[in-house]
Amino acid sequence: MKKANRLLKESSPYLLQHAYNPVDWFPWGEEALQKARQEQKPIIVSIGYAACHWCHVMEHQSFEHEGIAQLMNQHFVCIKVDREERPDVDQIYMDALHAMGVQGGWPLNVFLNAEAKPFYGGTYFPPQHWSQLLQNIAKAYAENQEELDQSAEQFAQHLNISDLQKYGIQQVNSEFTDQDFRLLYHNFSLRFEKERGGTSQAPKFPMPVNYLFLLRYYQYANHPAALEHVNLTLREMAFGGIYDQAGGGFARYSVDNEWLVPHFEKMLFDNGQLISLYAEAYQVTKNPLYKEVVYETIAFVERELMSLEGGFYSSLDADSEGEEGKFYVFTKEEIQEIIGTEEPLFSAYYNVRAEGNWEHHQNILHRQQTDEAFAAEHQLEVPILKELVKDWKEKILRARSKRIRPRLDDKILTAWNALMLKGLADAYYVFQEEKFRELALKNASFLLNNMKNGAKLFRNYKNGKATIHAFLEDYALLIQAFIRLYEITFNENWLNEAHRLTKYTLSNFYDESENLFFYTDKEGEKLIARKKEISDNVIPASNSVMANNLHFLSLYFDKPKYAEISDAMLSQVKELLVKQPAHLANWATVYYAKLKPTAEIAILGSEAQSFRNSFADFYLPNAIFAGTETESNLPLLTDRLAIGEETTIYVCFNKTCQLPVHTITEALEQLDKID
Repeated sequence: MKKANRLLKESSPYLLQHAYNPVDWFPWGEEALQKARQEQKPIIVSIGYAACHWCHVMEHQSFEHEGIAQLMNQHFVCIKVDREERPDVDQIYMDALHAMGVQGGWPLNVFLNAEAKPFYGGTYFPPQHWSQLLQNIAKAYAENQEELDQSAEQFAQHLNISDLQKYGIQQVNSEFTDQDFRLLYHNFSLRFEKERGGTSQAPKFPMPVNYLFLLRYYQYANHPAALEHVNLTLREMAFGGIYDQAGGGFARYSVDNEWLVPHFEKMLFDNGQLISLYAEAYQVTKNPLYKEVVYETIAFVERELMSLEGGFYSSLDADSEGEEGKFYVFTKEEIQEIIGTEEPLFSAYYNVRAEGNWEHHQNILHRQQTDEAFAAEHQLEVPILKELVKDWKEKILRARSKRIRPRLDDKILTAWNALMLKGLADAYYVFQEEKFRELALKNASFLLNNMKNGAKLFRNYKNGKATIHAFLEDYALLIQAFIRLYEITFNENWLNEAHRLTKYTLSNFYDESENLFFYTDKEGEKLIARKKEISDNVIPASNSVMANNLHFLSLYFDKPKYAEISDAMLSQVKELLVKQPAHLANWATVYYAKLKPTAEIAILGSEAQSFRNSFADFYLPNAIFAGTETESNLPLLTDRLAIGEETTIYVCFNKTCQLPVHTITEALEQLDKID
């Protein structure tokens, strides 16, 4: 019988996966660090996450191997980290790896001295290489510890250089000009991949913030190429294997250039953001494909990632039965058995081939035509085709339900839930589907009841317990979600909660010397560096989200100081943003909000909710909504009343209000005057 290690007491599914390794794993914490200091042993920090394919491979090849585990236990203090629970630890040692000139990724394996300062690292190591590396480093540490300590000290000093210093950025004039915004777009457009969409060759990641920016640029400049690239990318993703054609929801990324072969793991944070993106793109284009994607993706998340309590789980693994993608792919013979006489039409629709379109005669379901084009080619009426497709999807889902499912990472993370919460709120705003608002409110109540810790937030939740103090991304993304939730409910509790959390971040995360926020709470655990997150990645940078939050909250609560901080934050990164927008796309969205005055739309009266819903027919990304059926103390609504018992709309911008009106048409005419 295998003996458990300390990880058995942890809640993280990723750490629990390693609980019966013969490696004497510690979780990250003072116990492990103290042991390293007392015994003067080097540390191995191995970082991964539950849905990571190569993390599983390295575990099976090396961490389950008795001989390799003996080497690790004899010479090192071994620490396992779930990067999703501890992004602060992951961020530091990933930065260290980059400083060593190594391409980052997971699993991330870093060697530290007894003071937790890194001196060597890498990602996946084959077992023979890993075994040899362990012996080499153990020997080097025994014979040349002083030299390795000096190297570690240099890396630690490098980690404490701020990104602004690293990029040579200096405070610039905070004027945000049309000329710079157009140059920013031009520089971004140079990266467009014009055949299949996206901004790079393989591997291809969805990167929702890129296309949210392009939608705003199209709205600002009426530039057709920006919208064309959004439409190309969103269509190709929705048609590709990266999108689960039967069950809805997106995989992590595509390993090829055509969005065909996904890395099959499904992450909550991707799907929350993609719901927001496709809903917003529908507002602009009214493309029914985008609506279909939103509805199917929400159905997937509710079906497979939602807890009974209302929280959303983190991810589904790429693997099942030890094979990547096995749950999702089919041979031609399996399709014939499932679909029956309609199989030839199904196979034409989803490009299923006898030899397979992937490896081992397997097929990844994907599309290459619109329903209209496919129906015309096969002499079908479009409504009949849509009924067939609906029936096919149900049959595939029933067949898949009999298979062994991918592992579920059932921890609940505040930041990722906030992205899904905003996705649901955005979907409700656009489509007014009551189910979406109900799911959003259920999730928001769960987060308030389980993730609040006095004025603070927790990061994680599992089995009734929350244990890790939250990071800036948890605060920033939840503030953003609560602002949106207020806009679809006009329940001021959500806006006031967003404001309370904002005040906490300003007290505990903000660095006035650089006009940016630290990633970690000043009352949190002290690591070898305290980082600031600037670059937008698959999740937007917490600083860019806070800059946006402060911009909008300054209007809701009449707090000019918030706007000043937001402007100063954007000013800090403006120079880099204009030159290299590909890594700062959410900052570009903040820039957009500064170019013209943000419209403040206040709706008062018995039909406030339905009036707000009517505005969703129009794309107004630089507007905020406030409303009440009676009266309110919210500064944006104070001293404003419904006139003559008719629901009344006040359009304001630049601290100036237009005449109150009673129709959407009149309000839109006033909005057209904003310059």
